[in-house]
Amino acid sequence: LHINLTSRPLATNHMQSFKGLGLRGVRVVEFASIGPGPFCAMMLADFGASVVRIDQPRPEQFPTPVLNRHRKSIVLDLKQPRAVDIATQLATKADATIEGNRPGVMERLGLGPEDLMSANPRLVYGRLTGYGQYGPLAQAAGHDINYIALSGALHAIGGSEQPTVPLNLVGDFAAGSMSLALGMLVALRHAQTTGRGQVVDAAMTDGAAYLMTLFYGMQSMGMWHDTRQSNLLDGAAPFYRTYTCMDGKAVAVGALEPQFFRNLLEATGLSSDPDIDPKRQLDPSYWPQLTQKLQQQFMIKTRDEWMLALEGANACVSPVLSMNEAPKHPHNVARNVFQSIPDPTPSPAPRFAAHDPSNNDAVELSTEPPLAGQHTEQILADLGYTSGEIASLVDSKVAFLSKDQ
Repeated sequence: LHINLTSRPLATNHMQSFKGLGLRGVRVVEFASIGPGPFCAMMLADFGASVVRIDQPRPEQFPTPVLNRHRKSIVLDLKQPRAVDIATQLATKADATIEGNRPGVMERLGLGPEDLMSANPRLVYGRLTGYGQYGPLAQAAGHDINYIALSGALHAIGGSEQPTVPLNLVGDFAAGSMSLALGMLVALRHAQTTGRGQVVDAAMTDGAAYLMTLFYGMQSMGMWHDTRQSNLLDGAAPFYRTYTCMDGKAVAVGALEPQFFRNLLEATGLSSDPDIDPKRQLDPSYWPQLTQKLQQQFMIKTRDEWMLALEGANACVSPVLSMNEAPKHPHNVARNVFQSIPDPTPSPAPRFAAHDPSNNDAVELSTEPPLAGQHTEQILADLGYTSGEIASLVDSKVAFLSKDQ
């Protein structure tokens, strides 16, 4: 099954080069799930993979989230054998599949790795769960916060009194989506060289622990304390934290290196303060005093006044921007970090260029994610079903069309 995505509106310069679309020709079948699974499929599709999403029938049609962009959708009732046959046909012609159910669900449907890989030995079978395919918690319910809690990551984030929830970026998207995407690319390479597919068991708990490699390493060397807000990078150090300004907005300070710390003191007017000793920058006993000094100083101006005063100071200070502000920042505008379709939407990252780093504009996004079932007829026709057979599948509620059809 070759799903042609080149008809989506891409900028001309992208059509004329490989920029960011290196996955063209890779065919992926995505079994619909929530959050990190769709994000992984979105990343693959953003960079050129042809992704068919198998949605399931719902009583009501909800607006399709942006994570579903750049793919085609077929709705199948996978509780029916004929729907399972169609899904199997799609997987037989694919390079990879993505699913995000609890262990055993796909096997009970007849769509597990053994079922699909026996028909397609080169298939990469991507599986994304919270706790993995085996282990005492494999069948336990959970969400991002539970997975990062088990990895040690959540304990390390936040103030001294209690951990802070870092959105669901760490577990769902960094430890889940990114981990699965990398695993699938590794397995696709393996299939390319050996002719054999693999099952990719991406567990968000595993991924979150992997992301903590540096901190576990620092702890083993005696360079990290297992107490929140007592370390170099967790908000305890006065030169690596946020400060509130006069208008209630904040700045982020990351002046880790001595030269940047000296620049910070100079630019904020604290270099001549007799109570401040730059040589004691790495002395934790000195940190509370210095933090208080910096906080008092940042309160004398608004955030934007400080950014103007610090311009060119090379002091590693940035404004803490809201989601409404970030798309308007000049740097983000210059790099096309956000695209308006019509509301601001982050561009795919990273960028790709053959030689000139400045000639690597972001992949242009299409305007609308597909409706569930929007491509049911087309996908079935591509599989060889006649119009009469498609009508029969729809009438018998094996397959469904979008409500706009």
